Amino acid sequence: MSKKLLLSLAAAVFICSLRPAEGQSRIQLPDGDGKQTVETVCATCHTLDRVVDAGLNRDGWQFVIKIMLNNGAPLTEDQIPVVVDYLAKNYPEKPQPPAAVIAGSVRATLKEWTLPTPNSGPHDPLVAPDGSVWYTGQLTNLLGRFDPKTGQFKEYHLKTPDSGPHGLVADKDGNIWFTANFGGYVGKLDPKNGEVTEYLMPDPAAKDPHTPIFDPNGTLWFTIQGANMIGRILPKTGEVKLLRVPTPRAQPYGMVVNSKGVPFFCEFNTNKLASIDPSTLEIREYVLPNPDSRPRRIAITSDDVIWYGDFARGYLGRFDTKSGKGSEWPSPGGPKSEPYGINVVNDVVWYSESGVKPNTVVRFDPKREKFQTWIIPSGGGVVRNMVHGPDGNLWLACSGVNRIAEVELNNNDRPADEAKKGQ
Repeated sequence: MSKKLLLSLAAAVFICSLRPAEGQSRIQLPDGDGKQTVETVCATCHTLDRVVDAGLNRDGWQFVIKIMLNNGAPLTEDQIPVVVDYLAKNYPEKPQPPAAVIAGSVRATLKEWTLPTPNSGPHDPLVAPDGSVWYTGQLTNLLGRFDPKTGQFKEYHLKTPDSGPHGLVADKDGNIWFTANFGGYVGKLDPKNGEVTEYLMPDPAAKDPHTPIFDPNGTLWFTIQGANMIGRILPKTGEVKLLRVPTPRAQPYGMVVNSKGVPFFCEFNTNKLASIDPSTLEIREYVLPNPDSRPRRIAITSDDVIWYGDFARGYLGRFDTKSGKGSEWPSPGGPKSEPYGINVVNDVVWYSESGVKPNTVVRFDPKREKFQTWIIPSGGGVVRNMVHGPDGNLWLACSGVNRIAEVELNNNDRPADEAKKGQ
């Protein structure tokens, strides 16, 4: 699979959103086998300008079609390769802006490991309580475990075919929970025996669970992007409850939990953030200052301020939900840099630029308002999410190049107790 797969996955979110087409598109598609099918099928969910504006390689278009099928696109098996060939020929991959390298005083070392199964399409990383690093193999229906001490991988293949594992989170007992983005369920893997428990959605519309997170009470929350819902699972009882997001077609995406145990999420198809009251289940929305902002992933600092990557505009944003005030900074890679995976270490913001070539890891110091960047050696292929372990080191899933990566930080950026251990 091409190293550009991750870029294609980013574009797929836009192309395959469930927003109805707003009137008839005036776009004239080139003649060729597949034209009529594209006009008929794609235009049922969105205008054709979304097709024309996207530029992907064949692997990218194939993945987009897979997402469309998951969202109910009426394509037959015979039509799929014809449509993929048509799109790849007429709307090929577009050039990306170059990465911007900004030097600084912080030292960081990037190391990468190739996954044992080719074309896994690793989506999300996770650092488990035992120090192991996990990832979802979205395209090969597996969860992977990596031991940083030994360099050994172990893979767990899921029992339900084509589940499309997406987000990851671990509970205090070491179980690995994942969202089955293609399969319409949330799963729990017991690493001791490989058994998977599936939590099915009570509404068939909730077919694309996305980002999971635990609150301090052990309740699992997760976004359901295309269905425009938030899910809640009580692990003790297995009860699944679904909440509809107030703004239609908002596409709830990344999630965090603040110091008071309140879940927050971003709405990728709007310029909004939102919170959920764990007791009343009331959803409250917060409007970001710029109407064109499209927050994709979010992180949170110790003062409960939310940071987000504005994927559409190429900005890093800060929003204080208490005061309603927001600030933003242009990302080093420019307006097409597509900030994506984001995390906070020791109140310093780290994120990836997925739209530049090669992808970068970006550090932003909120106190000094200074950026520093590093090139991902393999190119990254769109880093969609990043996490950090107790030592403060970051872990990335490099989807398009079939790798995971570690960003090893110097003592100044590590949590205080971990920095002392290194002295």
